[in-house]
Amino acid sequence: MKTSTGQTVRLEDYRPTDYAIDTVNLDFRLDPTETRVAATLAVEPREDTAEGTPLELVGDGLTFVTASVDGSTLAEDAFDATPDAFILKSPPAAPFRLTIETRINPEGNSALMGLFRSSGTYCTQCEPEGFRRITYFLDRPDVLSVYTTRLEGPKDQVPVLLSNGNPIEEGELDGGRHYVVWHDPFRKPSYLFAAVAGDLAHISDTFVTASGRTVDLRIYVEKGKETRCDWAMDSLKRSMRWDEVRFGREYDLDIFMIVAVSDFNMGAMENKGLNIFNDKYILADPATATDVDYAGIESVIAHEYFHNWTGDRITCRDWFQLCLKEGLTVFRDQEFTSDERSRPVKRISDVRTLKAHQFPEDAGPLAHPVRPQTYREINNFYTATVYEKGAEVVRMLATRLGEDGFRAGMDLYFERHDGDAATIEDFIACFADATGTDLDAMLLWYAQAGTPTVTANGSWDGANHTYTLTLSQSVPATPGQPDKQPMPMPIRFGLVGPNGDDMAYDRVEGARVEGDVLMLEEAEQTVVFHGIGAQPVPSLLRGFSAPVRLRSNETSEDRLFLLAHDSDPFNRWEAAQRIAMDLLQAGTRAVRAEGDVITDPDFLRGLATIAEDASLEPAYRALALQLPAESDVFREIGEDVDPAAIAVARRTIKAAVGQALAGTLERLYGELADEGAYSPDPEATGRRALRNLALDYLVSAGADGAEARAVAHFETARNMTDRLAALSTLAMHRLPSAEAAFETYADLFAGDALAMDKWLSLQAMIPEEDNLDRVRKLMDHPAFSFSNPNRIRALIGAYATGNPVSFHRTDGDGYRFIAGVVMELDPKNPQVAARMLAAFRSWRSLEAGRRTLAKAELQRVADRPGLSTDTSDIVTRMLD
Repeated sequence: MKTSTGQTVRLEDYRPTDYAIDTVNLDFRLDPTETRVAATLAVEPREDTAEGTPLELVGDGLTFVTASVDGSTLAEDAFDATPDAFILKSPPAAPFRLTIETRINPEGNSALMGLFRSSGTYCTQCEPEGFRRITYFLDRPDVLSVYTTRLEGPKDQVPVLLSNGNPIEEGELDGGRHYVVWHDPFRKPSYLFAAVAGDLAHISDTFVTASGRTVDLRIYVEKGKETRCDWAMDSLKRSMRWDEVRFGREYDLDIFMIVAVSDFNMGAMENKGLNIFNDKYILADPATATDVDYAGIESVIAHEYFHNWTGDRITCRDWFQLCLKEGLTVFRDQEFTSDERSRPVKRISDVRTLKAHQFPEDAGPLAHPVRPQTYREINNFYTATVYEKGAEVVRMLATRLGEDGFRAGMDLYFERHDGDAATIEDFIACFADATGTDLDAMLLWYAQAGTPTVTANGSWDGANHTYTLTLSQSVPATPGQPDKQPMPMPIRFGLVGPNGDDMAYDRVEGARVEGDVLMLEEAEQTVVFHGIGAQPVPSLLRGFSAPVRLRSNETSEDRLFLLAHDSDPFNRWEAAQRIAMDLLQAGTRAVRAEGDVITDPDFLRGLATIAEDASLEPAYRALALQLPAESDVFREIGEDVDPAAIAVARRTIKAAVGQALAGTLERLYGELADEGAYSPDPEATGRRALRNLALDYLVSAGADGAEARAVAHFETARNMTDRLAALSTLAMHRLPSAEAAFETYADLFAGDALAMDKWLSLQAMIPEEDNLDRVRKLMDHPAFSFSNPNRIRALIGAYATGNPVSFHRTDGDGYRFIAGVVMELDPKNPQVAARMLAAFRSWRSLEAGRRTLAKAELQRVADRPGLSTDTSDIVTRMLD
């Protein structure tokens, strides 16, 4: 399954390995540039493996030292060893122990895969194919082994030595060295292996499980940062309790550890019992972390902890099944946050993320199914489709089966596949067997790429008291998949009557309807509701019950009616978004035609109603009052897009909203002032969100004294949420006071890398065409480092994805800049370089001039000699 040479791997070619590895004993002798790793593997041929079949292990840039079988050093002609492979030519027919010693250079590992050393701390990242950078192995998810790990190093440099499982031995050695031995009793694939060694501090707590066991909890961080771990620990304990209550899952080891590091390609990693985190998702205090940061920490902590069962105890058979652990676990962390905070707010936030990231992926050259059929580089399939769309497929399953049916299926999955490397078919079969439901058609959601479009046309027959709803679905052609089949979709719905209440009906024909869920299963279905005595307004796809685009014959009056009356919070929000989207698209066309941008007064009155409704959560009102982002408008226009025209239209309409709601916004700004101590709880978070939105709208409207108020808001802020919101308002509206505020911020937080990431990002996103000059200068600032993925994402990533005005400059310089960064970064960290190319994913949708310039830069990257497989794969697919 090795992909470092860039060959195509196909799901249809899957076959088990010829050999199993029952146990793995690892012995690390740590050194910054010459770490020695001795791996002893208990190898056994599988039942159908022919005698004498070579054992082929993969490596990646390894230096081979020596090898032995059952304690006897191998003769030179008994094996072949290269940096990328070890082949034992004629293995014993009976089980045997193979010991291989390798030498690696953690200090020189800029790719941050395998074992690397950052700021004096040794750390591993093995998912998906990093273990092969540590030792030769059958480095794939379906090879499950029990690991025992011995770590040895100088005690003054690495007093903390951690690995998976429970500690079973430790001791002192000559020369000031020491060692610790860890044993993980649960069989796991190599990608879940982890080791950390360094001079770290930690906080401790305990958790008593449902069965009464006490688990030791520890969070390790750089010294001096211990006080910023309390929220992460609180989130961990709440996650552990929630998984016991909601899914009956109890933690299984004696200790659970988290380590936060500053150099990390990913957000976090669920290694069994030793989760390694990007410190962005651990460290928080009111002075340096926003409400968004607190929510992100809570969510990512939960996600990685939930992997203990959906990912660790049950893993994926091969990387094509990645969504089996990631999509399922995203669904679980979404449910956790919904229960801990606000279900409507969380649902809206998740759908916004899906539409912002996954929908464009589905509509562009990088489209792929939730379970791909082929890949060249598996790193490139850690995508919104696998994660977010994968979660939506699980959610459809839960919607279709109901709470009890879904829990029964999950219980059977845990029971049947604990300790297995499973497939999507295994997962779906558990729900089918537990509920007696035919779910074979659900597999189409895993096999077909593209976002389906559901078209709905309804009509009321007053004479016969019927309402007829015709639903059709289509899935667009995507790369390699020109023809699609209709897929089963649960459409949650309500028929809203003239008084604003959902209408009852006597019976329904033409579809399976259970409660408020209608199953759309064919390319077209006509559904007739009987006993409808008045004209209803259909509220379809409530709670966004399927990841589709909905098109209907509803009128603007229907949308305004749902905005005012729909009992479903999601669809009430969605009604506002659809009205705003129509206005923004019309406004964009007007800008390009040099006409006037018009704002509907009925829409403004509808928003005022939302703003003034104190019965609604502040967080919900803040979301409902926000206009769709420029990227949303880009996505909906879909072709011949002019990003600059979108920006002008949105700015104009935003100002109109601010002016129309000025009185209400002024009142909210005053009423929502927070005088108490900072808390990240949902109520306080919502109040801050609504108040800061009010400030931003007032500034956009050019209200008297608005700039001075924003400056005062910045200067008197008692937490990072308010401070950053004010700074963002000053910067995004390009107000003169912004520069002084940026200087003040830098003086306050110069020594805090995560706080300075926010400073870098805000400056990168200032919507001015010539803002690229600022970004280039900031690359020389002490706060930026080209070797740290967080810094790269904060500045360059924010520019590429968060500043459409400058990135899509008409002279193409934004495209040239990002292409240049990708080529410079690729030899050092291919994974981050490849992901930077995501900024170009919708290049084919641009108007002709920009499209030509973007393509030229992609071609320049593609023509670069020596390009990594990661980057070559992405750019080739973009240009195909």
